[in-house]
Amino acid sequence: MIALFNSVSLGLIILLPLANPITTVALFIALSHNMTKQEKNREAFLASVYVFFIIVISFYFGQFIMKTFGISIPGLRIAGGLIVAYIGFRMLFPAKKDENTQDKKEESIAFVPLAMPSTAGPGTIAMVISIASSVSSGQANSPMWVIYTASILVPLILSIILWFSLRSADVIMKIVGQNGVDAISRIMGFLLVCMGTQFMINGVKEIVINFPN
Repeated sequence: MIALFNSVSLGLIILLPLANPITTVALFIALSHNMTKQEKNREAFLASVYVFFIIVISFYFGQFIMKTFGISIPGLRIAGGLIVAYIGFRMLFPAKKDENTQDKKEESIAFVPLAMPSTAGPGTIAMVISIASSVSSGQANSPMWVIYTASILVPLILSIILWFSLRSADVIMKIVGQNGVDAISRIMGFLLVCMGTQFMINGVKEIVINFPN
């Protein structure tokens, strides 16, 4: 049990900074201010469920999927960067609402951008696949039952942390008010553009470094 506790703790220490639920909460506040409480709760729950499955699938099938479709880690970073930057631009320069668009139901934000790429982004997925690769090559120091149990517990705990964080967004919204939400939306939009650009730069860097001489 001590080995399991150590593995779960190490997994959370590695993945929590990459997942960064606080950033996802700020993004959630910016994108959900027109939703009802019921819709927000549903999006928070779905985002948490999606994060769990993304991490678990990345651990068990990530290498296979990437090899099958010929996807590289740099490609994953660049694609994720494009998505993040696009969402950031939309938040920085929101479309003006007319009478027709106001009546439309809010689009789901649970999978994109909350679960992916905000929480389980290119960095998180790349790290999970890297860990899985180390395990499959026999570099793990813990028993296999510990590793496979931890591979379920770590994303489960991470998803629960994300769910609690997103459910607290209403309290934050009451404190900052509508003007505060608008300001957060613009700031997060700018940061997302920067993050997306950095994702793409990192992807291009890896391509240049690994390019055969």
